[in-house]
Amino acid sequence: MKTSSERSERVDTRLGSLAVRRVGAGDMTVLWSSMFVDSHTWDVVLPLLLAGAPEREFVLIDPPGLGLSDALTRRSSIAEAADAARDALAGLGATTPVDWVGNAFGGHIGYQLATDPSIIRSFVAISAPTEPIPAHLRRQIAVLHPVLRCFGAIRPVRAAVISAMLTDASAAIPGIRDVIVESLNRPTRASMSYALRAFIIDRTDVTDRLSDIGVPSLFIASDDRGDWSPEDAVRAAASVPHARSVTVTRARTLIPLEQPVALAQAILTFWAATGA
Repeated sequence: MKTSSERSERVDTRLGSLAVRRVGAGDMTVLWSSMFVDSHTWDVVLPLLLAGAPEREFVLIDPPGLGLSDALTRRSSIAEAADAARDALAGLGATTPVDWVGNAFGGHIGYQLATDPSIIRSFVAISAPTEPIPAHLRRQIAVLHPVLRCFGAIRPVRAAVISAMLTDASAAIPGIRDVIVESLNRPTRASMSYALRAFIIDRTDVTDRLSDIGVPSLFIASDDRGDWSPEDAVRAAASVPHARSVTVTRARTLIPLEQPVALAQAILTFWAATGA
């Protein structure tokens, strides 16, 4: 979905040129999507955020190696992707700290950036575990990784990704499911493989960084993601000086797709309460 005021552009970073969509005018707010998908996962919630915060410019970025951004051609890391995000903000002309909203992978990038108040003014992490991927999920991904690298997003890969991203109820809705399928078809096999290794399998523990996050923060959990439960979000928020947590029900990882109204309300309430 493209709004009437949307502008598309590209910005150079150390991990290649990233595809960017810009909507609105005002204080810059970055929406960074989850692994496997791209900025179109924000398409349903974006009009709600625009209506509630018309004084903002929303910047939707396809992560490195995903969506319409340049393919990854080597192994990377979340830390390097965060440096690429810094490059992107500079290239986009951000002269003051931005409000950062990250879903899963986007939240992991935010954990890296939010310790620097010269870059981030406020931080929203959506379904973004602070600990490494659990051992049982790592084993499952280890089975799928070579399949993805050799054959791309074929049926077993698609099924596994959809199951990880959506509740069964959401996965049964063609419009929601199609966003994931279309996102999986955009990157090259090699790029998706590098991204999977760097941004999921090699994900590190960031709990020791939480106490260094000084900006207002909101940790949003769903009620159906095993490795980022409401209790996990509460514990993480307790480690951050100015943080709170919220739970959105009937969702798994892609809360912006599954529960856009509840998510928009949570974010807008947070911005209003913090003055972000």
